[in-house]
Amino acid sequence: MATILITRQLPGDGVAALAGHTLIGPKHDDSPYTPDELLAIAPNVDAIVSLLTDEIGAKLLTVGSAGRLRMVANVAVGYNNIDTETARSLGVLVSNTPGVLDETTADTAFLLILSACRLADEAGADLRSGRWRGWGINQYLGQDVHGATLGIVGYGRIGQAVAQRATGFGMRVIHHSRNDTGVDGYVADLDELLATSDIVSLHTPLTPATTHLIDARRLALMKPHAVLINTARGPVVDEAALAEALHTGVIFGAGLDVYEHEPIVHERLLSAPRTVLLPHIGSGSMATRHKMVTMACESVATMLRGEIPPNLVAN
Repeated sequence: MATILITRQLPGDGVAALAGHTLIGPKHDDSPYTPDELLAIAPNVDAIVSLLTDEIGAKLLTVGSAGRLRMVANVAVGYNNIDTETARSLGVLVSNTPGVLDETTADTAFLLILSACRLADEAGADLRSGRWRGWGINQYLGQDVHGATLGIVGYGRIGQAVAQRATGFGMRVIHHSRNDTGVDGYVADLDELLATSDIVSLHTPLTPATTHLIDARRLALMKPHAVLINTARGPVVDEAALAEALHTGVIFGAGLDVYEHEPIVHERLLSAPRTVLLPHIGSGSMATRHKMVTMACESVATMLRGEIPPNLVAN
């Protein structure tokens, strides 16, 4: 019988896949484990079911693998919270949960596109606060989504799901990725895509190459009426540069679900005009989160049976 650490309370009954094993955690108040607490626990468990907010670094992996730790199953598609190179060198398996959250995250991206373009947050806030005094022809003049050019940066499963939704709105869709996709609308030069698009939606993983991929220089390439959407990872965008671009009118608006230093949001973003801010709800439906938990726990169960788990990112 193995011992598995569950770092936080998880929705649904996905942990049922680990029936028959000893589960420890989460804390009674669901507060996160500190780095020191994780370091103390890691050598005494066979696997960790982690979230993207858990920092699984080289020290933890080294100490853990010297004990019993054999696998980290991340309940997320991204795994930039895990030192995968160290895990690979130590023989610690790392898995993620791809595929199951694509459609739900694409829904969130399109929610942000519609809300940011049509000034939904600003208009709704005025209504609720009593500032709205009745219809006026010059009120809340946003940007049309139908017929606009949507530039998708990163054309994996989520980017393609957003493109599919865009066709229903009669949008022209172009995309950029590291390698030529062979699909109509591919743009090799990111700068060209930014200058051409009315709306830009980011769907790249976070790597050293994509950190601050959208910076002040690239924001300046965008159209004055353009809208930037980010449901990927916060550090893909230079938040300070984006806040400045919004306050000074370099671009029209933005819709964000992720941030550089979560849960902290750049102060000037909080006050930026024509900006929709969501608290990282991209995959947040009950069905999707349950599927993610189930996938992560089933990967651990597979490893414990002596089989090769699916969705390995480091082995």
